[in-house]
Amino acid sequence: MSKVVVTASRLERRKKINKYLKRITLILMILFAFLYVILAIIYNGGNFTITLDPTFSADTGIVLYENREKKEIKNRLYAEEIDSMDNISIKWIPDNINDEKDGAHNGDNYIAYTFYLENEGKEEINYWVECTIDDVIRRIDEAVRIMVILNGDKVVYAKENSLTKMAEDGTEKFYKSKVPVLRKRSNFKSGDIDKYTIVVWVEGDDPDCVDALIGGEIKMHLDIRDEHISNLNKEKKK
Repeated sequence: MSKVVVTASRLERRKKINKYLKRITLILMILFAFLYVILAIIYNGGNFTITLDPTFSADTGIVLYENREKKEIKNRLYAEEIDSMDNISIKWIPDNINDEKDGAHNGDNYIAYTFYLENEGKEEINYWVECTIDDVIRRIDEAVRIMVILNGDKVVYAKENSLTKMAEDGTEKFYKSKVPVLRKRSNFKSGDIDKYTIVVWVEGDDPDCVDALIGGEIKMHLDIRDEHISNLNKEKKK
């Protein structure tokens, strides 16, 4: 019968290896915990937020609120989330979606949110509305639709067709892949009130709406500011 001889040096080596493994395990646990906290912070604000630049608001008198009857002025609004979003057709979106109610009025498989901007200042101003995609899982943005209704005028935005590189039927192409909507509102006079309704859904008739997108998620935010990010970045580089 053979004997296994364990020397002092080998025991010491094992102790060092176990010690290193414990340290590595602890470091990994801390990293995973940190990542979890970061993701929780990112997604805690909901899938869609609307933010008015507080400096721009203070300088111009432009204010943001979600209920015209009970005007509660805020710098940030949170659209209500839905548990899941299956693909639907634009035909399923109610024709009166803009007039249903203020604030959140989600439906089956779509997010809908109505809010207001009012110029309480004394000067006529211009402002920009910029929608940014913060995160996408499983390329769900390929089939997402973003409907923007401003004072009754409706525009639907979609990512360009992956094959033709053209706009999908009945839509305007995303301004950029991560900035789907960029609009300038000119001549916003003192006392004017702009009513916005934003609707987000996954369009089942989109050629890019395929099984590979199942389980996808998207997080976006909308900023109201006096200038859009692209121009601000250009100014900083000068």
